[in-house]
Amino acid sequence: MPPIQNEDTCALGAKRVKRLGYGAMQLAGPGVFGPPRDRDGALAVLREAVASGVDHIDTSDFYGPHITNQLIREALSPYPDDLTLVTKVGARRGEDASWIRADSDAELESAVLDNLRNLGLDALDVVNLRVMFGVHGPQEGSIAQPLSALVKLQRRGLVRHIGLSNVTPAQVEEGRRLCDIVCVQNQYNLAHRHDDALIDALARDGIAYVPYFPLGGFSPLQSATLTEVAQRVGATPMQVAIAWLLQRSPNILVIPGTSSVAHLRENLAAGGLRLPEDELRALDGIAGNAA
Repeated sequence: MPPIQNEDTCALGAKRVKRLGYGAMQLAGPGVFGPPRDRDGALAVLREAVASGVDHIDTSDFYGPHITNQLIREALSPYPDDLTLVTKVGARRGEDASWIRADSDAELESAVLDNLRNLGLDALDVVNLRVMFGVHGPQEGSIAQPLSALVKLQRRGLVRHIGLSNVTPAQVEEGRRLCDIVCVQNQYNLAHRHDDALIDALARDGIAYVPYFPLGGFSPLQSATLTEVAQRVGATPMQVAIAWLLQRSPNILVIPGTSSVAHLRENLAAGGLRLPEDELRALDGIAGNAA
């Protein structure tokens, strides 16, 4: 497969990475729990991503749990020098596959050590603090305690850079007063644009924004608009959604996930798709319909 066509880069910690990366969440079993149905297929996807030019992978030790990071280590270690691994802490999985808040000092230290062990690293490139105050989406509240715990682990040399996930703008401001924040990872897509102002503010300061669920929560009407644009430009709806994100702001990093090599190639091809202005306007109308 030819290399990724979109060569635009964005700062992520000490490195600049290509703006189209890979999210490893789907490599675990159903519900992001348990082993994958096709272990060899999961390993093949990871190797294909790096061979195709992907230089940053998003993961977490609570995917599986532990399984996704173990797959990454098996597939890619020893890691290429230019590969950045971004992980998350702040949650754990229950035996029933539930997602449980886990952000005490002891829990965060244990999570960082688990990530290091399962990835086979001495230090983690970027660790996002996943804030779990609300069941669905961000919820206000001070993040000083868990973030301070993560800063202590950074000072011990276990964490190089810190990011935030599932946070409000106020929590981002609080976090930036406590330490350098290199990225923010929240839900954002064509239909869910609550973070528009936050993205623009982060862009002015050179901080990466990493949206998840690029197609999550669309109504049939909104999906129809996306499908129509995709048909006009000769692409799939997912490719259009990825291309729109890449054109939305230069600080956006996109990490589409898949457990299929064919789907991975389709996602990476979106890096070469440039949407015309009239199609961007049509897509921007989706947010108005979602209001």
